[in-house]
Amino acid sequence: MLNTKPTFKKITPNFGSSITTIEKTKKRKRSEAFWHFHPEIEMVYVNKGKGRRHIGNHLSYFNNSQLILIGSNLPHNGFTDRLTSKGKETMVQFHPDFLGETLKTLPELKNIFQLLERAKKGILFKPEIKKIVGPKIEKLTKYTGIKKITKLLEILELLALTDDYVVLNENGYVFETQPQDSNKIDRIFKYVSKNYQNHITLDEIANYVSMTVPAFCRYFKKVTGKTFTQFVNEFRVFHATKLLTESQSSITDICFECGFNNFSHFNKVFSEVIGKSASKYRGELKAMVQ
Repeated sequence: MLNTKPTFKKITPNFGSSITTIEKTKKRKRSEAFWHFHPEIEMVYVNKGKGRRHIGNHLSYFNNSQLILIGSNLPHNGFTDRLTSKGKETMVQFHPDFLGETLKTLPELKNIFQLLERAKKGILFKPEIKKIVGPKIEKLTKYTGIKKITKLLEILELLALTDDYVVLNENGYVFETQPQDSNKIDRIFKYVSKNYQNHITLDEIANYVSMTVPAFCRYFKKVTGKTFTQFVNEFRVFHATKLLTESQSSITDICFECGFNNFSHFNKVFSEVIGKSASKYRGELKAMVQ
């Protein structure tokens, strides 16, 4: 029987350091992408690439870049599915008590410790603050000693003071009552990634993972916090953002290429997921390039 609970992962900083910094420029190995937790806080910045976020009860896809902060003992999975040739992922891990108990009482650090408390639900930072903080996170790998600590505090202070973020598990995450079957979820994700351009019925996907439709619907909603239809639509929308960015295809063509069979429905879903229409999204991209 598969172990459906997250696995404890031991984090070992380099000798003489309380902060672990890791920089990756290649696709994450399958052995590294598993459902796990650890007491260390984890900050992940992907400057270019795509993948999925599975943090607590939250599940979604990202395209191009992301900046997230994962609190102590919050279960999560690997993030980057594929990095571009020029893209990289920078990860920073540190224990919540890396500064010691005494410093928690300092008023100057109050904002930072409030940030670390919010991070227990997972935080996704939006583009404005991501552009400022992302390069600073990448430079953190070059520092050692006390300078690494002061630079990390500067980053945390910027993140603590911004309102440019979303809490991923707004209603909290109950560790004991939300077991996840990572292997089954991975199979579902891969099936969607291969078949999203076609209509995927509930009968089809439930049969693929050897479940009845009602059992599958309950399972998927419990694990991801959303319906299967919502998830597939979000996957299609994020693929559409990639095509809007990288191709010259018309928005209508992109709509159908991403698996939508109705243009008005595509526009509605795109606006709900991205917060703006596809035409406005592309228009803003062109304005940035010019």
